[in-house]
Amino acid sequence: MKAGPDRRYTPEFREAAVRQVIDGGRSMTAVARSLEMSVKTLANWVYRARKGQALPGRGSAHAACDEQAEISRLRQENARLKMERDILKKAAAYFARESM
Repeated sequence: MKAGPDRRYTPEFREAAVRQVIDGGRSMTAVARSLEMSVKTLANWVYRARKGQALPGRGSAHAACDEQAEISRLRQENARLKMERDILKKAAAYFARESM
């Protein structure tokens, strides 16, 4: 997925994001942040889902699509955690040198 205002979301991604809010009980802000998307966009999807309106382009193969959305989310989280780990390693090395 690309970033920016013209970013396109698959129907499976949309449904998985909405499910995290409705079924998972997570806040829209937390879900949007973890998926690196706009809170307003997610709020629109959740609003439509709660009103019983179909999300645009909703497919029928939900299980496989949910797994793909989860894999994508986990890959993003993994990359973020690796970056945080590297920053912490550098900080620990810096402070270890300072204390000597």
